[in-house]
Amino acid sequence: MTQTLRTSSEAPQTAPSKRRGRRSATLITGCVLSGLIFLLALVSLFWTPYASDDTSGGRLTGPGAGHLLGTDKLGRDLFTQLMTGSRIAVEAGLGSVLIAAVAGVTLGVLAAFAQGWLDDTLSAFLDILIAFPTLLLAMLIVAARSATLGSAVLAIGLAQSAVVARVVRILVKRVLAQDYITAARTSGTSWPWIVAGHVLPNIWPTLVVNLALQFGLAVLAEAGLSYLGLGAPPPNASWGRMLQEAQATFTTAPAGALAPGVLLVLLVIGVNLVADGLRDTLDPATRRRRS
Repeated sequence: MTQTLRTSSEAPQTAPSKRRGRRSATLITGCVLSGLIFLLALVSLFWTPYASDDTSGGRLTGPGAGHLLGTDKLGRDLFTQLMTGSRIAVEAGLGSVLIAAVAGVTLGVLAAFAQGWLDDTLSAFLDILIAFPTLLLAMLIVAARSATLGSAVLAIGLAQSAVVARVVRILVKRVLAQDYITAARTSGTSWPWIVAGHVLPNIWPTLVVNLALQFGLAVLAEAGLSYLGLGAPPPNASWGRMLQEAQATFTTAPAGALAPGVLLVLLVIGVNLVADGLRDTLDPATRRRRS
């Protein structure tokens, strides 16, 4: 009888512990995958096997002691280009997310406080921006400026700010409807203090997850722009540019296309796994629902 009671009391704890283990494994796997790319980008700031414009390796040589992954059609070391491309991808992702966060949070908070026709106008404006393809909007902005990494980052960040603003608007309106906000206003607390002390601390878990997802989308958008020649100009070796240059020699030297493609996929998958793990870890509602 005692053994039966002990088993019954322990049984409900088994399933939640397994779910917590799966969530931890998701977060750890994502951190490892994306962390390796971030480490590669960090190392490239201080060291690369060859200079980015060094063409002394010979055209389309295979992997060997001198060139770990071989060379491209211009004789440049592929591993050096991959390291440089990882730095560009990380810079594009972080820069775009920073711009999207600043512009999106500001616009989203202001939209949440809007009433009547102004609220409807801002909502329609955000819906239009979200419906407009991010890559196409980024292409228009880059084409109007110049094909540089800074232009690409600015374009992607502005394009993603509408998505962030929409999420922030919904989250802030939900928080403003709570009783403790009414109590804070009744006690004489100003709106800036309410936003800083109550609104932002309550929306940041969901916001962080959304920004992590936007990072992966920004990396893909930068690769797409570089593939079209609207990203970082040569000799910067963006992964998208590497894919574009290697497509003509894929049958004879597949490493030039496979290597940047694999790293791009690993980075996006890793960041998405991190976002999924953060959602389960930071969002109390999700934790309760999945437990």
